[in-house]
Amino acid sequence: MNNPEKRLAGRTAVVTGGAQGIGRAIAERFQCEGARVFIVDCDLAAGESTAAELTGRAAHLPPVTFLHADLSRPQEILEIMNVIPRHSSALHILVNNGGIEIDKPFEQTSLADWESIMNVNLRGAFLMTQAALPLFPAQGGVILNISSIHATHAFPNAAAYACSKAALVALTRNLALELAPRLIRVNSISPGYIDTRLWEDFLRYVPNAAAVAKQTAALHPLGRRGVPADIAEAAFFLASDASSFMTGTNVVVDGGITIRAHAPIG
Repeated sequence: MNNPEKRLAGRTAVVTGGAQGIGRAIAERFQCEGARVFIVDCDLAAGESTAAELTGRAAHLPPVTFLHADLSRPQEILEIMNVIPRHSSALHILVNNGGIEIDKPFEQTSLADWESIMNVNLRGAFLMTQAALPLFPAQGGVILNISSIHATHAFPNAAAYACSKAALVALTRNLALELAPRLIRVNSISPGYIDTRLWEDFLRYVPNAAAVAKQTAALHPLGRRGVPADIAEAAFFLASDASSFMTGTNVVVDGGITIRAHAPIG
């Protein structure tokens, strides 16, 4: 997309889980709008490849820089956030998108499984946000947490993941209240079924994967599952001045699946 207005020009953004899927789509959308983007990911090869591809696709767009870190390791978060001031005078947008999912029945979910999900999905966002706050300018900025429809709707074999995403929505509301005096807006997005690696991984472990994929597409009132660009468009809106009077809000982007009266999958 070649947008002459570049509505995020002059702004710096950090996107966790930015090597692929939703995170990559958000990074690409922000870059198209003129933002200087840093993507954070634990996948070294994918992160380097994504940063190189996005940086090399158009000379008129700002570069995209990859920062390698595991969100479950506090020291690595501190180290990468110390890199930002070397390249930019301030941080204007933080997107806490990095996350993992383990699909297991509750009784088979180990403490290690629970802690792995919480350490990345929730503690990682907590630590990233704390490390990022000193970098925001006096004019404020935007924090965007990527939650999930699991935060508000129950699905089988997803207790730990759902709890981590529900906690992100609660964190969003509380941060919005606390940070409003600093003009930092905090919102979240709850994606529905999006065709990403997490979705592909899920299909590998379910019987009749093709049937499940067809069923979930048909259950959406709009007739399809989402794609990462659908979430990136919502992220851009919430990161831009177009949403300047929005904070503490959870935006559901799910093709309408959660408005149905029955459970999406059985």
